[in-house]
Amino acid sequence: MKTLKLIFASLLVLSFFNACDQQYIDDISKVEPGEDESAPEITVNFPPEGYELQTNDAVASITFDFEVRDDIEIASVSLELDGVEIASFTDFKDYRVFMEEYTYDEVTTGSHVFTVKATDLEGKTSEVNINFKKSPPYVSEYEGEIFYMPFNNEYREMNSLSLATVVGNPGFAEGILGGTAYQGATDSYLTFPASVLEGATAVSASFWLKIDASADRAGILVVSPPADNNNDRTKGFRLFRESSNDGATQRFKLNVGTGDSESWFDGGTAADVEVNTGDWVHLAFSISETYAALYINGEIVADGAFDGIDWTGCDVISIMSGAPNWTEWNHLSDVGQMDELRIFNKALTQDEIKTIMLKDEASFYMDFDGDYQDAISGIDATVVGSPSFEYGGGISGDAYKGAADSYLTFSAEDLNIQSDEFSASFWLNINDAAERAGILVMGPEDADSPDAQNDRTSGFRFFREATNDGATQRFKLNVGNGTADSWFDGGEAADVTPNTGEWVHFAFVIGNSEARVFINGTEVSRGVFDGIDWTGCDLLSIMSGSPRFNGWGHTSDQSLMDELYLFPQALTEDEVALLMNDGL
Repeated sequence: MKTLKLIFASLLVLSFFNACDQQYIDDISKVEPGEDESAPEITVNFPPEGYELQTNDAVASITFDFEVRDDIEIASVSLELDGVEIASFTDFKDYRVFMEEYTYDEVTTGSHVFTVKATDLEGKTSEVNINFKKSPPYVSEYEGEIFYMPFNNEYREMNSLSLATVVGNPGFAEGILGGTAYQGATDSYLTFPASVLEGATAVSASFWLKIDASADRAGILVVSPPADNNNDRTKGFRLFRESSNDGATQRFKLNVGTGDSESWFDGGTAADVEVNTGDWVHLAFSISETYAALYINGEIVADGAFDGIDWTGCDVISIMSGAPNWTEWNHLSDVGQMDELRIFNKALTQDEIKTIMLKDEASFYMDFDGDYQDAISGIDATVVGSPSFEYGGGISGDAYKGAADSYLTFSAEDLNIQSDEFSASFWLNINDAAERAGILVMGPEDADSPDAQNDRTSGFRFFREATNDGATQRFKLNVGNGTADSWFDGGEAADVTPNTGEWVHFAFVIGNSEARVFINGTEVSRGVFDGIDWTGCDLLSIMSGSPRFNGWGHTSDQSLMDELYLFPQALTEDEVALLMNDGL
């Protein structure tokens, strides 16, 4: 019986394998790997080329996402950051495909190159480089700023780095600083939690508008509590506009709630702005515990006594609409443009508003806070030699620290700084390590004298030279009109004592008919001028005359520089004073 059972079991096993062979299991045959014909293929999924890492941490993390594929077998993969290996891999579950996400926690501010290198068993190698940068932590230059939106291709608030809630389909347009601005659309707006205003006894806002009258009324900036009728004006504030003069203008009004009542700040015709001009208009308001004012282009159009703002129930900041909490009077979305929105937990003075407005009009700005970047274009300078930073020793934050044979340059093609009128404002802490030096130069290449360049027929040259046996340094401006040059030399009035350790404010203004030089807000030189010519001026040099103006030895300045602003306009004496006083 036992023998029959064994025979029967054997027949079942043979029958099973026979069935599998016929129906279920494919024949397995050996496949030769073939020749190794190509190097590994590398794909970097993140970050993309040119990515900008935004964080308010001094040192940040980034997760690199990449894959490597080879036709035969991967031997090794190496990751580098700025030429230094940060990780390597030699063990692979799949010998032909390697997909990985690698987190690196030591990304510092500045530009970086992420490199993936791969090698196969035959020694064939591949390499992919990705350029990215980490932006410096956002630190506002304005006291009391709690909210800032530059609208640079995203709806991000920079102090918190949080993104707005987007309603509808707003977009982006060309901004006042050359970047982008908010572009309104029908039934579209942004909101943020109003918690940033909690406990504030004062509030101010500053921003720019380009007004489109396709909506005859609109909410601009609203912090209002929800209500059954969507019109509770006893709390928060409402800044809005309404058609006036049969639609030729829009009148701006501010309404503020004290808790059980409201106050109106309506300037009448003084608050009317012409529509559809294509020009940017600056709006601001300031609310303290006792006073409120509305400003247009830096001038007061409505003001008065006020009992103090109440925030009870105010849960949302609405941008470019009264919705969702203030809609009963149809102050809905604004289809115009907004840029450079700032909110403060203090009452701004008129001078502070005018200073913010002026700085927003700059075409170039370097704060030298740990980097050599133009904050407006986002472009990094080309660094020549070995300048450094005076950390914490600037007018505000860090400062540029000069060194021998060292300076910064920018390509004129990358910057929007050449115009019929031109002004510069900056601070220097002067030493006399060099008896003469270039400070700011934008001149043409001197092809006839490449080793001692000195073509002064176009552009400008601002520089210093030792006077009084080296006891002082005299500052001079030279400007070219296309065929000749003009000098603005204030003589003894333009002499400054070096090595005092004190900061000195400088400004020069080039208009269509005259040029002026200011030191510490005082005019030291002024003269008639035919207007600047920019022919051949392809390079801006900072803290040296090189490479375009060194024929007389005006090379690198080893002093400190901070808060460099360039403007496409001729500043007034009052505007120079605003910039100077802002740094004191």
